[in-house]
This record gives sequence, C-alpha cells and structure tokens, in this order.
Amino acid sequence: MLISGVDEAGRGPVIGPLIIAGVSIEDSDSSKLIDIGVKDSKLLSAQRREILATKIKDIASKWHILSISPAEIDRVVESKRKLHKLNRLEAQAMASVINILKPDIAYVDASDIIAHRFGDHIIEKISFSLKIISEHKADRKYPVVSAASILAKVERDKAISQLQKMHGNLGCGYPSDSNTIEYLESCIQKHGIYPDFVRKSWKTAKRIKNEAFSKQKTLI
Repeated sequence: MLISGVDEAGRGPVIGPLIIAGVSIEDSDSSKLIDIGVKDSKLLSAQRREILATKIKDIASKWHILSISPAEIDRVVESKRKLHKLNRLEAQAMASVINILKPDIAYVDASDIIAHRFGDHIIEKISFSLKIISEHKADRKYPVVSAASILAKVERDKAISQLQKMHGNLGCGYPSDSNTIEYLESCIQKHGIYPDFVRKSWKTAKRIKNEAFSKQKTLI
C-alpha cells in the first residue's frame, strides 16, 4: 500500500514562498524513515535537515515539491471571497501534490483549525479515490509527514538563501526577525514599494508601509 505525507513550510513569513512537499513510500518502508531519524523539521538543525532530505529522497517511492509565490498568496489573502483564503489555497496546493503522487492513503498536516474541514477541501480537488487523514501536528505523529516537512523546510531555506545572496541580509523572512523588519523598512525608505518576493498583503508589510508614509506626511 502506498502512503503519502504532505506538509508545508513558510506559511507565516512576510518574505518568500510557501512550500508544499509530499513524500510517498510503501507502508512497509515507514520504519526506514524512523531508522534514519526523521522527525518534525522544526526539531532539527538546518544541517541535519539537509542530510535527511537526501536520505528521504533515496527511500521514497516518489516525492514532489510545489512553491507558491508571494504574489499568489497576496491574491487570495486580499480576496473578499472566503473560498479563496490562505487555508483554501494551501488545501488546493496539497491536492495538486497528492494528484501527482497518487497514494492509497494521504496523511496531511492540517492548517485549518478544524482538521477534517481541511481534509474535505483537499478531497474536493482530488482526481482519484483515496483516503485522506487530516490532523493537527501530523508532522509529529506520522514519519511520512515528518519526511515531507523536512523536504519543504529545506526547499524554503534554499529559496531564502538565494534571496539573501541577491539582496543582502533580509533575515529569515518572519516578522519576529529584526533583520527582516529592517529590510522591509529599508525597501520602503529607498523605493517606496516592496520587491515581488515580499507578501504585501501581510499585516507587518502594510504596517511598515503605512508608518513610513505617515512620517512623510508629517514632515511635509
């Protein structure tokens, strides 16, 4: 029986893409993931994640990674239609990954506060028959989801690393990172707009832009 795990990385940052990753293995091979030390990606160092990502790809029957751009995220977040909010976008992206992997059972880490609703949104976009198990903290419960979380995080880290090489120290992209905040403030001060890899719909980005424009008006 073929099982898949699907998870995301980069849901909360104000900079960079949202990554969805899926890993498929034969159910009998789940123990191999445990043997190599697979666990929730947040519990592993960046170096360890990279090592495990290579091993996961060797073990997996199939794997697939999908990147959602800040522009696409902004489009749905700014939409007034509830069906096009971030949870629904993520569910649709996970469905796209599952359609490629075509497992018998898919385990997904639910982003929606109502886990089964998230699973229902995924199944709406599936083109074949399967069982979906949608749970919170699935990346800690199921090794195949842990494996997916590792691939997603490694891909997200690569994307941020490439941006840093091109644009300097922009931090990890999360609003909690002072380097990220300083970078956003610098963008507005120098150019008055954000580059395309910034999620302009995020409250943090809007606040920094509004505060900068308010200061300009005060000085006039």
